[in-house]
Amino acid sequence: MAEAELLFVGSLNRSTPYFQGARGVGLSVFRFDPVTLSAQKLAETNEVDNPTYLSVTPDGRFIYANSEVAEWREGTVSAYRFERESGTLHYLNKQPALGSITAHNAITRDSSKLLVANYGAGEGGPDQSLAVFRLEGDGRLSVPLAHARHEGKGPNAERQERPHAHSVTELPGNLALVADLGTDQLVTYAVTADGALTRRGEFSLPPGSGPRHVALYPHGRFVFVINELDSTVASLAIDGEGRLALVDIQPAVPDGTSDNHCSDIQISPDGRFLYGGNRGHDSIVTLEVNPDSGKLAVLDHTPCGGATPRNLCLSRSGRFLFCANQNADRIAIFRRDENTGHLSDTGAGIEVGTPMCIKTAMA
Repeated sequence: MAEAELLFVGSLNRSTPYFQGARGVGLSVFRFDPVTLSAQKLAETNEVDNPTYLSVTPDGRFIYANSEVAEWREGTVSAYRFERESGTLHYLNKQPALGSITAHNAITRDSSKLLVANYGAGEGGPDQSLAVFRLEGDGRLSVPLAHARHEGKGPNAERQERPHAHSVTELPGNLALVADLGTDQLVTYAVTADGALTRRGEFSLPPGSGPRHVALYPHGRFVFVINELDSTVASLAIDGEGRLALVDIQPAVPDGTSDNHCSDIQISPDGRFLYGGNRGHDSIVTLEVNPDSGKLAVLDHTPCGGATPRNLCLSRSGRFLFCANQNADRIAIFRRDENTGHLSDTGAGIEVGTPMCIKTAMA
């Protein structure tokens, strides 16, 4: 019998220029029942400004929430503890992110550090693209241990006028991969045990592609990048030193689609299927991965069950996919065929104002 799991949701609760409204509470925790497809709210807090991205420890005890507010010259990251018995969220501490428009974070596999990517905009402030924090034993965030700043720009004058680090992904071998939408680059860093950063290299994707989020193949043979600006998905092989080589690029939307901006990308537990969000086309693209070559095949496009699919999340079992439809105030719930990769809309959903990010943990 399928087991229940926890859903952690970040939603917009503060108006900021480039988002279409802020109708959420901030940070919420739900218990999802995979049999009834119902979600019971366990806890929430409005103390976090615009938690557009979260990371959660596997046991669901600690949550790290970015605050993304365009007017701030420096974003923040907040640490919370979730108490299952009482169903309450406890604030632990907050640290400056060392850059503006704090867009993404990731807990390292050994749970020792938090990696934070800052999209960055305008001038002023510390303007760092990447920052590293230690996770203390009680879940609190240390002061920043290290940081790095990107340089350069891309051909899209409106969106690529400067570096825009959009996500950070841990790779095997104590490496971190930063997708920079502004420079069309994937930048690799070595991360030491004490959090120091050493830039290892960079890989350039096609000009104007705008890399946004990354999915890592199980055991790290390939990485897959969803490109926001040209609506494509790229497959790259990765070697033991973290060097990248382009394998394939496929469109994320049907031919002739205009005014689309890709968002998130997720990979099935077995590595056979990728799922990407299309904002504008308002769909989820499904791609099949060739396990030998890493080449991609587009299988289908599924309506997202709302509008503006900002973030995707697979259930821990891999049987369901949750889609945060930012401008529909709804998280849609899809059933996933593990053999074919096909998504079917269950018709069930979770009503959340401007949902931006979903994470899961064991219930």
